[in-house]
Amino acid sequence: MSTPTTTSIRIDQTLYNQAKADAAAEHRTIAGQIEFWAKVGRAALDNPDLPVSFVAEALVSMAEPREDATPFVPRSRQQ
Repeated sequence: MSTPTTTSIRIDQTLYNQAKADAAAEHRTIAGQIEFWAKVGRAALDNPDLPVSFVAEALVSMAEPREDATPFVPRSRQQ
């Protein structure tokens, strides 16, 4: 597998500080936090009818290992 390339960018110090705090809380790197925000923002723009919180949770769930997932069972099939 190839190693992803990186690019340095300049961002506002306030945004950096917010990313640093959120990254610590979410167990991500600062770069990972900013990448997550970018992915959420892009997906939200691509799906304007969905709540942003739904988009964010969907992206997080897609990143979870399959073996940790709980299969969905509709209520009509539960007993």
